[in-house]
Amino acid sequence: MKQLRLSRLAVLIAAIGFAAVPELTNIAANQAYAQESMRPEIGRIVQAAGELYKAKKFRDALSKIHEADSVSGKTVNENFTIERMRLSIASAAGDNDTVIRSAETIVSANKLGGKEQLQMIQVLANAYFKAGNYAKAAQWYNRYYADGGTDPSLRPYMIQAMSQGGDSARAMKEVMAELAADEKAGRTPSLTNLEYYANAALKQKDMAGYSSALEKMVAFHGKKEYWVNLLNNIERKPGYSDRLKLDLMRLKLALGQINKTADYMDMSLFAIQAGYPAEALKIIDAGYKAGLLGEGKDADRHKRLRDMANRTQDEANKTMAASEDEAKAAKDGNGLVNIGYGYVTAGKFDKGIGMIEEGIGKDSLKHEDDAKLHLGVAYLQAGKKANAIKVLKTVKGTDGTADLARYWIIYANQSGK
Repeated sequence: MKQLRLSRLAVLIAAIGFAAVPELTNIAANQAYAQESMRPEIGRIVQAAGELYKAKKFRDALSKIHEADSVSGKTVNENFTIERMRLSIASAAGDNDTVIRSAETIVSANKLGGKEQLQMIQVLANAYFKAGNYAKAAQWYNRYYADGGTDPSLRPYMIQAMSQGGDSARAMKEVMAELAADEKAGRTPSLTNLEYYANAALKQKDMAGYSSALEKMVAFHGKKEYWVNLLNNIERKPGYSDRLKLDLMRLKLALGQINKTADYMDMSLFAIQAGYPAEALKIIDAGYKAGLLGEGKDADRHKRLRDMANRTQDEANKTMAASEDEAKAAKDGNGLVNIGYGYVTAGKFDKGIGMIEEGIGKDSLKHEDDAKLHLGVAYLQAGKKANAIKVLKTVKGTDGTADLARYWIIYANQSGK
């Protein structure tokens, strides 16, 4: 979770403190907070501090307003007026400790109206946060909401204050409550909450929770580094099947995460071994185009890989008709699904999709969710996004297939395919 910084404190204080105090322009006119005029000895100090403030001599203004502390016998209203001035001047002077002291005095006086009192509590909470006193900040953020405050922008600070102040359990409870409320209302969850959830889950070795948070970070906020973390994490999930290695690399390729020589080599070999030489050739060509294959001391090895993919493709072409007839005659649909996806990788989408669908329609598929995953990806590659999403939503495997299907849906929605 990123460390939050408060840049709004001075602005907020200016809005509700010094600029709102009528004493500065007409000391005797402060009827909202005082039932009597200030005594001249206090009025002169207040007036002088106000002039220094207007001249932007904030340190001098703060020193001047402090002089009022030596005047004995001040009334409650005189003290209240002085503290409101002191708060705003201290904020402008960058004296956060004085901001805290004055804000506590003002809140304790309970002389402000409901809205202004809440704003002053907000000032106090923010000042404690700025001072790094997170336990106190959390206390006052809680007071803000308990007294009826509704500003949602304070919640990330409250949660961080709880966490930094030693109450991580309560912080997590707040985060989970907000995420649940967002999901129920159909709102976009905040990135701050998702990052907090992801970091906490990772510390607790809750890989399912970590993946869930990452998935939402990718789906709702779509930054590249979240995709990397999400796809790297899938192989560590309990029950993940190694047979999906090529399927995972296909998604990585679509996202631009196949960017090393070894990646291109491995993926093309996996494609050849799976019976998709046309796909292997496309991957190899992409590697050459990227300058990651065909260069350096292993250039001959890369050429041999390309030659092998071409030979495998030539052999497959010679037996394709017989293989199709055999697949159509088989009781199960495994052959049709595999051959169909081979056509898809070769760019023959309509024919390939038709064969995959025919194969899924037969009984006894070895890996039905794999077949549906491939059909969804085939539809997406064919430019039929709605069909793709509809099929991908039917993938339910707990071995990683359902995860990949959801990730392809996210990719489809983000890429506009």
